[in-house]
Amino acid sequence: MYKARYVKHTLKFKKPSGTSRGVLTEKDTYYIILDNVNGAYAPGIGECSTIKGLSMDARDGYEKKLKEVCQDINNYINNLEELSGWPSICFGIETALKDVDGGGKRILFPSEFTEGKIGIPINGLIWMGTIDVMRKEIKEKLDAGFKCIKIKVGNEDFENELNLLAEIRKTFSPESLEIRLDANGAFSETEVYDKLDRLAEYDIHSIEQPIKKGMWSDMEAVCHSSPIPIALDEELIGMREKSEKDMMVSYIHPQYLILKPSLIGGFKGAEEWIEIANKYDVKWWTTSALESNIGLNAIAQWAFTLDNKLPQGLGTGQLYTNNIPSPLVVENAGLWHKQGAWDTTLIA
Repeated sequence: MYKARYVKHTLKFKKPSGTSRGVLTEKDTYYIILDNVNGAYAPGIGECSTIKGLSMDARDGYEKKLKEVCQDINNYINNLEELSGWPSICFGIETALKDVDGGGKRILFPSEFTEGKIGIPINGLIWMGTIDVMRKEIKEKLDAGFKCIKIKVGNEDFENELNLLAEIRKTFSPESLEIRLDANGAFSETEVYDKLDRLAEYDIHSIEQPIKKGMWSDMEAVCHSSPIPIALDEELIGMREKSEKDMMVSYIHPQYLILKPSLIGGFKGAEEWIEIANKYDVKWWTTSALESNIGLNAIAQWAFTLDNKLPQGLGTGQLYTNNIPSPLVVENAGLWHKQGAWDTTLIA
């Protein structure tokens, strides 16, 4: 038997971070604290994190639903499918349950990663901003030794974005630096082909969601003819039925899927997408979605067990001034779990 409660925490960004949905300076997140009333272990903690305008459950009534779930936690633990419309809460419960059953030590998936022996290769994320700001961030990532960077496009003047890519390729060959792009659906279905052709001149590894989600026919045509491999991100959000997921992947047949457990139903939901991706020979990688270190830790530990050799999108732990202190560190273009201590005093 378990009992549960939740705590709200407002994360403060170290600097304004530009996204396709505006500039973020702070972000609310919620922690589920789970106790095993029959045991002597410390509580387990899971994070419920949403992004306004992106998460399907970032809507009115969120805290009311959290309260309901905590009051009836034993029912929901055994019936997570009832939370298919609340993927971030599902992820929080999964994480808290793994944590409390493991002794409340934040070791959810014991491995050489949690032992600090092996790190997870990650991409360096370049936030949307002016070209000068993005140029500065790119230099910082390259100086830090990143061999893969992800640049968000579609926010600035397109010619300026092309010039920025040209600058990078003058110094770094495709063999020495992998460039991923994320358009967040910024290109129209009429302009997308020309833009992809021009971007392809700079040896781009992949581009996420070049056009808006929901336009399956247009996206299928783009995936079929694009000179740059296409990765689907937003397209995955909101799909609950496995049959619908299978239909989408088989029809559009992208080259990659981007898996964000908080947005697609937790570990169980993400593993369902992986099963479908493998069925159709579609590659994938995992990405955090602006969680604090509680959620990032869970995603990273789980991702390591999947043995995916591609750089993962797990570099968000350094975003906040009031993150939860943890053993997670970014070193040598990788995420590492060092033998440091957790400090969860912020989660009272």
